[in-house]
Amino acid sequence: MDLTFDTIITVDWSGGHQRPVTPSADAIWASVWRYGMQEMPMYFRNRQLVEFWLRVTLEEELKFGRRVFVGFDFAFGFPEGFALALTGQDDPLALWGWLEDHIMDSPQANNRFEVAGLMNAPFDGVGPLWGNASSTDVEGLPRKGNDRTCTAFAEKRQVETRTKGAFPVWQLAGAGAVGSQTLMGLPVLERLRRRFAGKVSVWPFEPLDTPIAFVEVWPSLYADDIAKNADVHAVKDAVQVHTLTQIIAAMDAQTLGATLDVPPNVEGWIFGVPA
Repeated sequence: MDLTFDTIITVDWSGGHQRPVTPSADAIWASVWRYGMQEMPMYFRNRQLVEFWLRVTLEEELKFGRRVFVGFDFAFGFPEGFALALTGQDDPLALWGWLEDHIMDSPQANNRFEVAGLMNAPFDGVGPLWGNASSTDVEGLPRKGNDRTCTAFAEKRQVETRTKGAFPVWQLAGAGAVGSQTLMGLPVLERLRRRFAGKVSVWPFEPLDTPIAFVEVWPSLYADDIAKNADVHAVKDAVQVHTLTQIIAAMDAQTLGATLDVPPNVEGWIFGVPA
């Protein structure tokens, strides 16, 4: 299978509300490399802006016949058994569709905590999702991880057990947490999948035999390289995506193929973690 790409895009996501006009940390940043040329990192205040940009960019890439790798730094799946229990299908992409049906999002507000409580509702005990950071209590969603009693699912995906410092997708709030980004990111990817039906493959759930590949990434795997690139931008998030894009673009086809050589599974995987 041909695993060469003309364009590499990586996106540092955010699960919160709209950020300031002035480029800032804990926002959305994107980096693009195309045919040997890399653009400076781009800043997006909210998910609505970056979703529109992704749609327009992917339309342009397809128009010119380019093959595109798009990396997103949030989890593409949950621990085994969760998608089946929630949706009735042992298919992580069914869970993407479920979230797209339930998540409501605007620059100033979203319902991610209420949806997390709804996701917890079918299971015995409290949890597994936790981390209500809102000012009001949310039915079914505990504020602290040690308040949970649900033991139906593993705490971490298999890939996270092999990755030092990786947080479980159940955690929605706190430094390093990825749960909110996941709940707010997967509906966007699902809409893009539907818009570009037949043109998008999701790694590692599907063979990468389409013009666009969606890949789960985690810039922190490359912390040493990121530290060496600190002069690229004043905001670390921007440096992270810029560096990660450089690293992926520099891989030859054999190295990239080996890195993507992960057996299909229902939990997802993190690019760069050996299988």
